[in-house]
Amino acid sequence: MNLKLAAILIVLVGVLSRLLPHHPNIVPITALCLFGGTYLPKKFAFLPLLALLFSDYFIGFYGVDMFYVYGSFVLIGLIGLWLRKHKSAKFVLGSALFSSILFFIITNFGVWAPPNNWYPHTLSGLIQSYTMAIPFFRNSLIGDVGYTVLLFGGYEILQRLSKKYLSQKLFQLLY
Repeated sequence: MNLKLAAILIVLVGVLSRLLPHHPNIVPITALCLFGGTYLPKKFAFLPLLALLFSDYFIGFYGVDMFYVYGSFVLIGLIGLWLRKHKSAKFVLGSALFSSILFFIITNFGVWAPPNNWYPHTLSGLIQSYTMAIPFFRNSLIGDVGYTVLLFGGYEILQRLSKKYLSQKLFQLLY
């Protein structure tokens, strides 16, 4: 696939998935960050963050909490870079699960950490922040794993089909 087209599609899918109606927290941003880190050239590996930036322009940035969100997605992109040399179904699935957990831990810490927030700056306040976020984690996990399987699996299937098609065409040309 053409790199420019892939880049445009990644950003477009990311933006639309956040702006169009969807189930809460079931969006492909985590999967796009993993995918971008794994398959895009290194200088474009963090391109999926543009989808987040563009969509946040319309949705709203919500303040200092977004530092934790963007930081989480940078780390998820780095996990994608690691996946380049460890591509297997087991590692892709494990990376999706780990990324969901990482995002949950970092962003809910970010809800608790700033001054004048909803939770007291105590251990029980931190625990309360994580506890209140558990219902949202289920959907995040479903979306992150589902979209990761769809993106990575779909890409690998298309790669194999295109190689098979090209080898058949080459065979027909030679014989």
